[in-house]
Amino acid sequence: EVQFVESGGGLVQAGGSLRLSCVASGVTFDEHAAGWFRQAPGKEREGVACISSSDGSTYYADSVKGRFTVSSDKAKNTMYLQMSNLNGEDTAVYFCNYCPTGSDNYWGQGTQVTVSS
Repeated sequence: EVQFVESGGGLVQAGGSLRLSCVASGVTFDEHAAGWFRQAPGKEREGVACISSSDGSTYYADSVKGRFTVSSDKAKNTMYLQMSNLNGEDTAVYFCNYCPTGSDNYWGQGTQVTVSS
């Protein structure tokens, strides 16, 4: 059974940083591009960042480019999202899943990120 478990969210002041973690079970990050998605209150879920399983190339949404960095540690089967210079528009529940759009069967509980001004 494939499962993604997100952690690392919390409350942070604007301008601050957080690092999210995603541990995969039943699958490895060698097998498929994976990444991070987020859903803010009243908004649709959107893709934030993806990392290729083959060459480690990355993709970022324009809204986070230059502030967020996605990486993976294949030995730990864990993916990370380092977020810096956070602002209120980054407040959302963050999820990890396959890229580019996520697989319906594998959405987890996510981790809440709240940025206070």
